[in-house]
Amino acid sequence: MEETARAEHFKKMTETPVRRLVIRLAVPTIISMLVSSIYNMADTFFVSQLGTSAAGAVGIVFSVMAIIQAIGFTIGMGAGNIASRKLGAKDVEEANRYASTGFFFGLVLSLLLLVFGSVFIDDLMRLLGATETILPYARDYARYILIGSPVMCLSFIMNNYLRAEGKAFYGMIGITVGGVLNIILDPLFIFAFGLGTAGAAIATALSQFISFIILLLMFLSGKSNLKLSVRFISFKPVYYRNMVFTGLPTLARQGLASVATIALNVMAAGYGDAAVAAMSIANRITFFLFSFMLGLGQGFQPVAAFNYGAKRYDRVHDATKFTSVISTFLMIFVAFLCFVFARPLIMMFRRDDLEVIAIGVVTLRAQCVALTLTGITTVTNMALQSTGQAGRATVLAMCRQGFFFIPMVLVLPRIMGLLGVELAQSFADILTFLVSLYFYITYLKELKAKRNAQVAEDLTAKI
Repeated sequence: MEETARAEHFKKMTETPVRRLVIRLAVPTIISMLVSSIYNMADTFFVSQLGTSAAGAVGIVFSVMAIIQAIGFTIGMGAGNIASRKLGAKDVEEANRYASTGFFFGLVLSLLLLVFGSVFIDDLMRLLGATETILPYARDYARYILIGSPVMCLSFIMNNYLRAEGKAFYGMIGITVGGVLNIILDPLFIFAFGLGTAGAAIATALSQFISFIILLLMFLSGKSNLKLSVRFISFKPVYYRNMVFTGLPTLARQGLASVATIALNVMAAGYGDAAVAAMSIANRITFFLFSFMLGLGQGFQPVAAFNYGAKRYDRVHDATKFTSVISTFLMIFVAFLCFVFARPLIMMFRRDDLEVIAIGVVTLRAQCVALTLTGITTVTNMALQSTGQAGRATVLAMCRQGFFFIPMVLVLPRIMGLLGVELAQSFADILTFLVSLYFYITYLKELKAKRNAQVAEDLTAKI
């Protein structure tokens, strides 16, 4: 039965028309990303009703959640992409070994984060940019997020495994159930139980635990082609090195996003709690829009990785071009809508604070302009990572939040004041797009060369 299921899956991944396959895999990942983004926005929305300082606390603790995501996504994408290529090459045992080892590795790292984060929680919150008025709210919120960090991290890992092997639908179920539950529990814990910001964090932790159980059942019940078992765990350094190296672009992207958020919060704090709150709200809305792009890209990744492992370079080439074109048009459409309705969107969160609204509208509209360029950037990064070209993918991943944003957010405010903080991300996105364009063109040329070489090799073998 298992052999038949694997053979059918192999046929689906290597013979289904590329456009249809990418869309089929992208729909559940887009839904998963949107649901995750919605419940993140729900936290921001409900906590914002407690005041501007509470709203700022969500932005501070977002950096902690970004660290948890960085661990989960780095291991999940690193081990998941390797496992997907191994499945494409029909090396099932090695695929299981990477999946199980990555799961164990994520558990250890998330437990370390829980311990050290809880012990030094006040120092951590200040380091992330909390002002003295924001600190009490941030501490209450972060304490329970840290307690839930192991199940959150492992959920990210398992979800990425399911996406990597082309079983994104099962991942969507776990993420969606947890996300909907989070939205329901938020007002209950925050207002009905009177727990404030701590209530939002408890709701998130409980919801993530439910997602974790559902996702784990997908593996234990055989829905996945990958097996998670103690007997497959390896302690050989090569597995950890390969996982981290393959996941390095994600680590760079997620890790630098945390550093960038810290830098943004610190610079915004110089202009008061209203600026911190406005940046938090604008970034949550932008991330919701970007979720469309991420979901589409994560639907593309298993197609690229699996077919690259199967040496179907023509399909990888076609999938890359198709995804980059459709994602660009998608981002132009959603960014235009957000630009037009920027003010009412910000007012949904802080209707009674005119300063937050003014800062948030400028920031959101500036980010919408740059968002139209993220299609090429994201697809190129995911394509390089999925096909094992972690070096170039890491350099590209470091551009947006590292090479460009951090210098921008540190320098521009000294020249332009608050406007520099508001425009820093947009300038960074434009510069990243120019770098991505070079990598994108080069990558497509290399795929063509590999495809031609494979055709010549097949012809020689027939002769």
